[in-house]
Amino acid sequence: MSTTAWIVIGVIVVIVIWAIMIYNNLVAMRQRVDQAFADIDVQLKQRHDLIPNLVETVKGYATHERGTLEAVIQARNAAIAAPGVEQKVQAENMLSGALRQLFALSESYPNLKANENFLSLQGELANTEDKIAYARQFYNSAVQTYNTSTQSIPTNIIAGIGGFRARDLFEAVGDERGPVQVRF
Repeated sequence: MSTTAWIVIGVIVVIVIWAIMIYNNLVAMRQRVDQAFADIDVQLKQRHDLIPNLVETVKGYATHERGTLEAVIQARNAAIAAPGVEQKVQAENMLSGALRQLFALSESYPNLKANENFLSLQGELANTEDKIAYARQFYNSAVQTYNTSTQSIPTNIIAGIGGFRARDLFEAVGDERGPVQVRF
């Protein structure tokens, strides 16, 4: 074999190794994004588990506020059933709005505001909201890194061949930005 043939083979080997390294890096970033979304799901499940207890506590004090209580439960059920990132974001934003209305009820019921169970659940929910916000930040950071890699040259070539597609950020929209406000 001639020197030129060895050089061509060497260049091909280097390109193949380089492509494999890029592909593996993209796989690792995709896994990081998936894991970060799973972390959000864990926090959202905890939030969903707290809501029925909170609604039951409020029911005893605000029986004629049935519409608000039903809206919270419907929003919770929609959030649990949401299949994808975009649908989850919309459903969780609706749930946050419904929870805001529920907490606004406590202003009208001084006995409810003073109820230890309600206060405890409210505190747990506020803590969970903080964890959700942190998990969303981590997820969005992982998505930003992944999306940048899948769209940057020359990584975008391997990403296109490997079927790596941009992911959506987990964003709050409109009035739903920020955590549920807990007021006493």
